[in-house]
Amino acid sequence: MTLPLTDPSNAPSERHGLEEFLDYFRQVVRRKADGLTPDQLNHTVASSSLTIGGILRHLTLVEESWFVEVLQGKELGEPWSSVDWNTDRDWDFESAAGMTAEELLAAHEQSCEVSRGILAEVADLDTLTERGDSDEEKFNVRWVLIHLIEEYARHAGHADLLREDIDGEIGD
Repeated sequence: MTLPLTDPSNAPSERHGLEEFLDYFRQVVRRKADGLTPDQLNHTVASSSLTIGGILRHLTLVEESWFVEVLQGKELGEPWSSVDWNTDRDWDFESAAGMTAEELLAAHEQSCEVSRGILAEVADLDTLTERGDSDEEKFNVRWVLIHLIEEYARHAGHADLLREDIDGEIGD
């Protein structure tokens, strides 16, 4: 795998630690897709329908959903806004089929850059999101970062198993 991997600092501040661990797991998942063909990106194991391509596409949506939609309170843009999520709840995972690693990685990196820009504008981790489960149950930015670290870490494990099954590549 050729994409770089930067380990988080050993003694960061709270904010930098959260940001560094999120970036670390972003890198780990991206490395799992690096160099794979569209067929390999669509590879499944056992009875699971998860694919590395689908995971990367899903995490691209996760970035935009949490930072743009929830934190800023804005509507999502394309390709997400025209999806009928009520009839196709897994569109993000399924729409990756046939996409190249370069396409998936570029879209993901663009979403991550937007997220980093939005986060840079937030001065305090206690800042509440514009949207939440209800008007009374908004999230603070700290919670959003912790949730995204969890989301990425879980999917990094899935991607690790898939990549090992594809070509024996292990690590990260």
